[in-house]
Amino acid sequence: MNASAGAAAGRAARERQARLTKPAGSLGRLEDLACWFAERLGEPVPAMPRAEICVFAGDHGVAAHGVSAYPAEVTAQMVASFARGGAAINVLARLADAPLQVIDVGVAARGPAPAGVRCERVRDGTRDLASGPAMTTGEAHAAIAIGRQCAGESIGRGTRLLIAGDMGIGNTTAAAALICAFTGLAVHDVVGAGTGIEAAALDRKRRVVESAVGRVRSAHVHEPHAVLAQLGGLEIAAITGFYLEGAERRVPLLLDGFVTTAAALAAVAMQAGTREWLLASHRSAELGHGAALRALGLDPLLDLGLRLGEGSGAAVAMPLIRAAVALHREMATFDEAGVSTAGPCTDAA
Repeated sequence: MNASAGAAAGRAARERQARLTKPAGSLGRLEDLACWFAERLGEPVPAMPRAEICVFAGDHGVAAHGVSAYPAEVTAQMVASFARGGAAINVLARLADAPLQVIDVGVAARGPAPAGVRCERVRDGTRDLASGPAMTTGEAHAAIAIGRQCAGESIGRGTRLLIAGDMGIGNTTAAAALICAFTGLAVHDVVGAGTGIEAAALDRKRRVVESAVGRVRSAHVHEPHAVLAQLGGLEIAAITGFYLEGAERRVPLLLDGFVTTAAALAAVAMQAGTREWLLASHRSAELGHGAALRALGLDPLLDLGLRLGEGSGAAVAMPLIRAAVALHREMATFDEAGVSTAGPCTDAA
């Protein structure tokens, strides 16, 4: 499906919306959402998009600075919880009828990943981004390749809506640093409380991000892969690759929260065309998420004060997407229903 076919499908979808038995525009953003999918999928009346969720997990050396309310070992513990099916994303994936895969790309844990978790570990967590590069460029490229592979496999199974989730203690620090680096936003406008840290920890987190971003800027590091290696995380790099592959294969990408939006900024910096395939599920409660979405030109579907990650916000948005597509597919047109269209208003005699 090429761009012109997609544009034609989008026009046809908008024409259909104008003929459905409702006042024009009365379904608001649900109408826009249906047309967005029609254009991306190249179908004037698209089938319900089959979604899959891939949660990428990795640890962060920067967690040693006390930038999270939780100790680093929680990453591995939560990955084990995903494997047992007891985490929020497991519940929401079941509700959304979306297969869930958990991929360990950099958990700092002894021994193999739990049963049911795909082990693609590049290394046992990143280095401390406060004192130097979080990854080598080779490690970043390896994580990107894993994300690309996961997206490609999912698309091969017939997926038409890709969702990435994240897990990694300290990853909002890495995400904030990336957002500052890619957008030029000030640290105080981006760095938030993450998992719920107190004021002293928030001050440490801001100082860490300020120092890391300043180091990258003073070294004149601008190439997107190099910025990602300096400031990112293995799971963030994998999500970046996931988005790059999805966009190249012309499959819609449903963003989750703060961390996945940082990965989207990296992907767009690497390949600008990725932007056209991004859909923002929600605006999280994390301080800089709204600004990061604006930098991408995205208007989120929901604003529920969520700040969990894992892909949870994207999963929560799935019923809205299903509603939009179902209404577009199943509502009768004025002609089919034998209903008169709106005419000119006249005053009663």
